[in-house]
Amino acid sequence: MILTLSCPDRSGIVAAVSGLLSDCGCNISDAQQFGDRSTGTFFMRVVFERPEAMDAEAVRAAFAPLAERFDMDWTLRGPAPRRVMILTSRFDHCLADLLYRWRAEELPMTITGIVSNHPRDQIGHVDLGDLPFHHLPVVAADKAAQERTLLRLIEETQTELVVLARYMQILSDGLAGRLAGRCINIHHSFLPGFKGAKPYHQAHARGVKVIGATAHYVTADLDEGPIIEQDVERISHRDTPDDLIRKGRDIERRVLARAVSHHLEDRVLLNGSKTVVFAD
Repeated sequence: MILTLSCPDRSGIVAAVSGLLSDCGCNISDAQQFGDRSTGTFFMRVVFERPEAMDAEAVRAAFAPLAERFDMDWTLRGPAPRRVMILTSRFDHCLADLLYRWRAEELPMTITGIVSNHPRDQIGHVDLGDLPFHHLPVVAADKAAQERTLLRLIEETQTELVVLARYMQILSDGLAGRLAGRCINIHHSFLPGFKGAKPYHQAHARGVKVIGATAHYVTADLDEGPIIEQDVERISHRDTPDDLIRKGRDIERRVLARAVSHHLEDRVLLNGSKTVVFAD
């Protein structure tokens, strides 16, 4: 099981948590913690095995009084894979990479569906197999109707995480709020510079020397949600705009995969407008 928690920082938290788990007969296999001095908040992630005679609900019941004593915001989850829905548009490199990693059992998730604002035959050559596919076109005059359908689909499939794998649509403030903390987006790291169309061409025209990608949680503030993962790569004057696009897609793939993996393994804890990421 995986326990994650955050609470006001004070002495005795680690001892109390490890002591309670020990009293329950649990065996801790991994533990990481961090105290943020700027906010006075303590964060912790613990992986442990419970005794066969004690089910998950019994562990939760035993932990609840301690959590209340330390004013903890906490979650306790078993090994079941998370239910994930992937949204995409015509750029298919991130979708293809996630599906490959899922099939290779690198990402512990159950895919509840693939959603696109484009028909299935326009999503490159990605092998979707028998995964449920939903074409939800966006009509400018009534985008809200498409989002209502999308939200209903998320709820009906009990989706726990929504991944925007180069989904080229801006979510409304209302939908972003409904998906707070469980919707991940990926984009190039030039923002807030080089906005709009052809950002790599804009970057090339300015002679940038580093390109990268950012994966973050979606919020109502466009592309300004808590950052989960980033990566960069140096480029030179020899690189053309097409070179930048090719290298940028590669960075986007690996950054999004790492962000999704961190979330699925409960390694990401929100810290205001930032995150605490207990990487493996």
